[in-house]
Amino acid sequence: MLIPFSTYQVIFYVWIGIAVCIFFLLLKVVAPYGRHSSAKWGPLISNHYGWLFMELPALAIMVFFFAKNFSNDKTAIEIMIGLFCLHYFNRTFIFPFRLHTRGKKMPVLIMLSGIFFNLCNTFLLGYYFTHFANYSTAWFTDIRFMGGVILFFTGLWINWKADNILIHLRKPDETDYKIPVGWLFNWVSCPNLMGELIEWAGFALLCWNMPALAFFIWTAANLVPRAMSHHKWYKEKFENYPEERKAVLPYLL
Repeated sequence: MLIPFSTYQVIFYVWIGIAVCIFFLLLKVVAPYGRHSSAKWGPLISNHYGWLFMELPALAIMVFFFAKNFSNDKTAIEIMIGLFCLHYFNRTFIFPFRLHTRGKKMPVLIMLSGIFFNLCNTFLLGYYFTHFANYSTAWFTDIRFMGGVILFFTGLWINWKADNILIHLRKPDETDYKIPVGWLFNWVSCPNLMGELIEWAGFALLCWNMPALAFFIWTAANLVPRAMSHHKWYKEKFENYPEERKAVLPYLL
């Protein structure tokens, strides 16, 4: 049964409201995965497979919506879905298995919360693309689309390059954390997260629709507190950590 657009709008605003609540919660409670992982949050799962199972639903659901929208007159939607899938293909099948985190685990609760977010977020995006979106060929020359594409790929490149630097900070058999130096790490502790923020800001701009905006808001609600937690952790762990660095936005935050 088709969800009326008015009902969809209500769902959108509720979803945004939840993101705002999550933002303030994460300012108080550090999400327990990665360097902040803790067995206090229940059963654990391998980092590699936790990331795989967490991100796979987003990729699988969006591929389904791509198939539903495959048409000569829906090229813009196909490109938008393709960009989304590009990010999640890396997050699902490449990024987790490049991590030098032998023996490290994440709480199953974190994996399940990630699955829940990806199910909701991808459904809202895919449903909008399928039932409400209407882009003409003129959209390809719109400044919002062109600027959004530039931002998306700029953020994607920053995210991938920063991840690559972090992954290679230590050898496969090493477990200790090190201070990343050089490139954007001279200005912020988390250029990988900054890149992802830029990426999804670009996606929201090039799509110019409600669910893409919601996705960016959710991304910021998760990644800004995450970056602040990382920054605080670095400063507490390393006495010689550069004082001039910010967490995620150069000179600002």
